[in-house]
Amino acid sequence: MSPGHPAEVETLFGDYPLDRAFDEMRESGGDLRPHYRALAETLARLPQDELLRRKQSAELSFLTQGITFTVYGREEGTERIFPYDLLPRLITAQEWNHIERGLTQRITALNLFLRDIYSDAKILSDHVIPRELVYSCKHYRRQMRGLQVPRNVYIAVVGSDLLRMDNGDFVVLEDNLRVPSGVSYMLANRRVMKRTFPQLFQSYGVRPIEHYPQLLLSTLRSLAPEGRPEPNIVLLTPGVFNSAYYEHTYLARQMGIDLVEGRDLVTHDNIVYMRTTDGLKRVDVIYRRVDDDFSDPLVFRGDSSLGCAGLFNAYRAGNVTVTNAFGTGLADDKALYAYVPRIIRYYLDEDAILPNVETFLLTEEKDRQHVLGNLDKLVVKAVGESGGYGMLIGPHSTARQREEFAHQIEANPRNYIAQPTLDFSRAPCLIGNHLEPRHVDLRPYILFGDKVNIVPGGLTRVALEKGSLVVNSSQGGGSKDTWVLESQ
Repeated sequence: MSPGHPAEVETLFGDYPLDRAFDEMRESGGDLRPHYRALAETLARLPQDELLRRKQSAELSFLTQGITFTVYGREEGTERIFPYDLLPRLITAQEWNHIERGLTQRITALNLFLRDIYSDAKILSDHVIPRELVYSCKHYRRQMRGLQVPRNVYIAVVGSDLLRMDNGDFVVLEDNLRVPSGVSYMLANRRVMKRTFPQLFQSYGVRPIEHYPQLLLSTLRSLAPEGRPEPNIVLLTPGVFNSAYYEHTYLARQMGIDLVEGRDLVTHDNIVYMRTTDGLKRVDVIYRRVDDDFSDPLVFRGDSSLGCAGLFNAYRAGNVTVTNAFGTGLADDKALYAYVPRIIRYYLDEDAILPNVETFLLTEEKDRQHVLGNLDKLVVKAVGESGGYGMLIGPHSTARQREEFAHQIEANPRNYIAQPTLDFSRAPCLIGNHLEPRHVDLRPYILFGDKVNIVPGGLTRVALEKGSLVVNSSQGGGSKDTWVLESQ
């Protein structure tokens, strides 16, 4: 670090290592990035015990608020406090403007794609995307063919995952279009951080995110069926055992709408009603946090008790809006992801502002042989999985794991894609009583109703385990507050 920095800043970083990965706080030579200097100097001036006290206070706040998530398949218990790192991640106004334009372009093109696929499918007739790739996707819903979707908005809520590469540029790792989660942690992080570093927060001029629930509510209202000027909106949750149940309760409370389970809903004459103590009340808009398969046992999985029988027929009749729409999972299939730049070009006649990560399609013989010969260097993902499940990280895998994945790929190549092992950006985290670098990604939240809205920031997820590339909370990850700056 340059000799111009105070000795306290030098001590703060100690033997903090820099490598090829982009460091969010420090340049390759060790100097602090200009917009991080005030943060580093504030941290350096704090006595070590004070820094730890603030960290413990933040963790206690999460505990008392019940900010938890559920981990499946762990013997020691499923409910955990959401891991949180005290140091915010800073994004300049210029960087954010670029991200915002790229995400707006992406959600616009993906909505046009879904509208086309479920109507004339011109993109398939024009051979831009292989027909078999679409029709073999397990999230393609033939029931949606020819159905009129309110305002032609298929995806109203998106959480796209971004990585920053070693050159400082952001790329899209994947799109989460079905039931994207994590926004409640973004909001909780902000509340805690404003209490932890109030003066620093004020001096930085951080753009606000607290209005997200009201933006979401206005987005849902804008999608209500015609003739329902004061729509009754509910949030449909799978219930208390779902990993994101805290988020469901939080968002419903913040929006002032009812949180319902499938058993609270009933249909009659293709209209959805909610059971209340005063009798049945009509429902106009459902913010759905239940996967397609479990939403309506008459149309999808007959053994599901999480949905509402007759919901799809009410939706098809135009009497209720369900968002995100059924069948949107087609557009976040990890194999179809490889074609998103072509989708943007086809519908918008523009190049993608935010590029994709190089992706190998294992249905292609050449790609498949390359991947099978380089499993120790690549990341392999199941196309329909999320949360870090169904994934092989080649450099961190065993020979036996690679052998098992090779067999699975040979047996069902359509079910997998592969990507290079990415050396994405790192940010300093408070580990114990000193700073260490950890890999981070960014999940901004995009809303699409009568217009596109993106709150400035998102959920910065952190791979808290040393050397790990997996940021998912279910796999040992945590999060940071994300500060988008007004003027830098």
